[in-house]
Amino acid sequence: MMEIRIATLNDLESAAQLFVGAMAGRTVFAFYGKMGAGKTTFIRAVCEGLGVKDVINSPTFAIVNEYLSGGGEPIYHFDFYRIKRLQEVLDIGYEDYVYSGALCLMEWPELIENLLPDDAVRVVIEEQADGSRVVRF
Repeated sequence: MMEIRIATLNDLESAAQLFVGAMAGRTVFAFYGKMGAGKTTFIRAVCEGLGVKDVINSPTFAIVNEYLSGGGEPIYHFDFYRIKRLQEVLDIGYEDYVYSGALCLMEWPELIENLLPDDAVRVVIEEQADGSRVVRF
């Protein structure tokens, strides 16, 4: 298990770079954390670290956003917060995304836990009492 501490927003870029360096060829990352823990903010920093030039925001209503890395590879950013039924996830072509070999970054994966691939990397972001964040994976 790896742990990255983010004391302030000034540490976000370097924390994201550490995370990218530790990805080790894995492609599916499930981000867990309470509302406001910083899941979207951290994913944005990871995407920027991978060279994404598009506007990076949470796909709360769209369920999935697609970005291109600096090298032209697709990155899929999911937000399952508003999912009511697993069929909704299947209807958007979830399996095509997840098994494409492209990078998949998922917020609120606990709502689709049964659909996560066995090799999904579970990433937990926790806010500390002093306002800092800890990212464990």
